[in-house]
Amino acid sequence: MPQRWCKCLNMSDIINILPDSVANQIAAGEVVDRPASAVKELLENAMDAGATEIQLIVKDAGRTLIQVIDNGCGMSDTDASLCFERHATSKIKQAADLFDIHTMGFRGEALASIAAIAQVELRTRLHDAELGTEIVIEGSTIQSQHPVQCPSGTSIAVKNLFFNVPARRNFLKKDAVELSHIEETLRRIALIHSDIAFTFYHNGRMLYDLRAGNMAQRIAQVFSPAYKERLYAIDESCDVVTIKGYIGKAEYARKTRGEQYLFVNGRFIKHPSLSTAIERAYADMLPERTYPSYFVGLTVDPSRIDINIHPTKTEVKFIDEQTIFAMLRATAKKALGQFVLASEFEFNPSTEIDFSPAPKGYIPAEPTISYNHTYNPFGSPSAQRREAASRWVDFFDQKATAASTAPSAGAAATPDPSPTLPLQQAEPEGMAQACMQVQERYIVSSVSSGIVLIDQQRAHERIIYDRLMARGAAAESPQQLLFPVNCSFSPADAEIVSDLMPDIKARGFDIAPLGQNTFVVTATPTALADCDLQQLLDRIVADYKNSMLQKFADRNQCLALSLARQMAVRPGKRLEQAEMQQMVADLFSSPMPDRAPDGRKTFVIIDPDSILQ
Repeated sequence: MPQRWCKCLNMSDIINILPDSVANQIAAGEVVDRPASAVKELLENAMDAGATEIQLIVKDAGRTLIQVIDNGCGMSDTDASLCFERHATSKIKQAADLFDIHTMGFRGEALASIAAIAQVELRTRLHDAELGTEIVIEGSTIQSQHPVQCPSGTSIAVKNLFFNVPARRNFLKKDAVELSHIEETLRRIALIHSDIAFTFYHNGRMLYDLRAGNMAQRIAQVFSPAYKERLYAIDESCDVVTIKGYIGKAEYARKTRGEQYLFVNGRFIKHPSLSTAIERAYADMLPERTYPSYFVGLTVDPSRIDINIHPTKTEVKFIDEQTIFAMLRATAKKALGQFVLASEFEFNPSTEIDFSPAPKGYIPAEPTISYNHTYNPFGSPSAQRREAASRWVDFFDQKATAASTAPSAGAAATPDPSPTLPLQQAEPEGMAQACMQVQERYIVSSVSSGIVLIDQQRAHERIIYDRLMARGAAAESPQQLLFPVNCSFSPADAEIVSDLMPDIKARGFDIAPLGQNTFVVTATPTALADCDLQQLLDRIVADYKNSMLQKFADRNQCLALSLARQMAVRPGKRLEQAEMQQMVADLFSSPMPDRAPDGRKTFVIIDPDSILQ
């Protein structure tokens, strides 16, 4: 028998009942794992209290302070003290109530868990009461409780989160990462509850000021006004589910799933199957590894859904999942079909005929007939074929002449005076091997060890990345835009753009703030002069946020990688011989030619002797 069991057998009465403070800390680990979790619970409590205006105040990304102020119903003195007890709730009274949930919270664990790992100050007053109640709790222990003058509603301040659980506090990420999680939590709540006004302050600075309105207005407030033109509305219902919301146009699909929001009965959920239903509606409309945006709310009978399978309540189960899947896919596909065809063909369903008289003095134009004067219907088919063949012979003769006058493989090639790629103009010496492009994606050339097959996009990313990193703060050559371009962002993304502005300018952009989370771009690097600047900056921000999730991410490397991805040649771009040779030479002069900046392979070498084995 193992030694540990022997020790247990020699002891008696080894099972103890944990103190409430320890039990609450253990429960808090399931409910509150970071500041964003506490924000979620406090915002949901405010909404359940009937609030129409909610303020969220955060300091140091939630480490120092998380405060939620609402104008809800408030609490009595007794309820104020009971709300911090475990499993104290006004939402359910029996197990059957779990399948008739119409509120955001119902377990009665949130405030007890938060109070176990933070210093909490609560002020609350009923609307018809003269005085409110103030309670101060530290580590599940009530320090004080007394009447106080305060506005109606509730204000709850969570200070020094995890002050008594240092191990948990040490696992928190950088402030930028924790703040991004708080912002995402607010977005998930604010998007579906557009009838509630939200304001969000971080370190004294207002990041969001969301006024009450409809869902379309809320999407524009949270992200940017440009989203009004990027979405299609959907609205369908049946006996099982009602579907309302918006799906994004295919041309605005992204490389990440960041803007995919699915709600059920006013609650944000993660459901891979239903997300797949929406994405399948875009079949054959999106490039590989791109994802559409959507903001879709489902209304389902609470008795036919189980939301009590996970502490965060973001995972749910449906009884009618297959029906909802089919309905959701059909609804999205219908919207895409209607709006895409309407915009593409400018279809006008009106069949009315205009019988109004022509203007006075109007003279209709005489009809004209055009025809081929050289056409001979009685000519022999063989003669016509010989004439067509002679035209093809002339065409190939011209191509052969052009090829014979092209620079030889060992001669220095002169690139196009206005190349579309940001390649160097001078060809290095010793570049003797000719190149061939395959499927407008790969470059094939010969090396001493065999045949090299190069991915042109990955290779170009490596070349540009090396140049950007080598130049450091040296600016790319800018090109002035004929018309300045305004780019709008969400408040959080606008703050990131402001933070990155010196680095962006150093890369050849001329960008300046214009107010209201908008920036004006008047110059760009030459290679990016014709790109969509809004999408370019959106991608830079997204890449930056993803890189900041890594503990030791380097901002300069992140920006260089993002720009390299945008500036690199794409598959489908036809390259001239000189451009291919220059790219091969630049790639193999890199200190790490075999890998793209993100770690993917740039080329493979094929042994000619193994091709036909």
